[in-house]
Amino acid sequence: MNFQVTVLKILVSYPDGFAVMADLKRDMAILATSGRDWGDRTKRLAARVLGLDIFSQGLVVRESGGWKITVRGRAVLEFMEGRPGTEAAVERVPSEQVDAAVSLLPQPAMRSKRRRQRCERRRGARERARANASLTPRRRLSESSEVQVIADDSDE
Repeated sequence: MNFQVTVLKILVSYPDGFAVMADLKRDMAILATSGRDWGDRTKRLAARVLGLDIFSQGLVVRESGGWKITVRGRAVLEFMEGRPGTEAAVERVPSEQVDAAVSLLPQPAMRSKRRRQRCERRRGARERARANASLTPRRRLSESSEVQVIADDSDE
């Protein structure tokens, strides 16, 4: 499990991005014992930003008994959660390049277009599945009724 990414993920889930230390420790313990999936996921996310240091890079600040994620921290987390393979891994995230990293993310219009296309493909697949499922029993009924009709004609 990557501690840096876990802290970012926990803080972003809180209102205003602030959590007291007791809450951080509790959430960290829950995630640490949740299984291997969380550890694998945080390692994959951390691999997208090499040399991640949440405090020295100003991604998280210490405030009155707790930690708070900064705007820069949210931007880096969004960058890490972007689709893998679209951008190369960043060695360090200096404060000047955070805005550039955010602009590399897919735009909302592109995401909504892909989502719409995916929904249309799924809808089409469901309709085809329903059509195929509804044709099969009809064919069986028509075949069995033909058999009954043939059998009725042969009795007379």
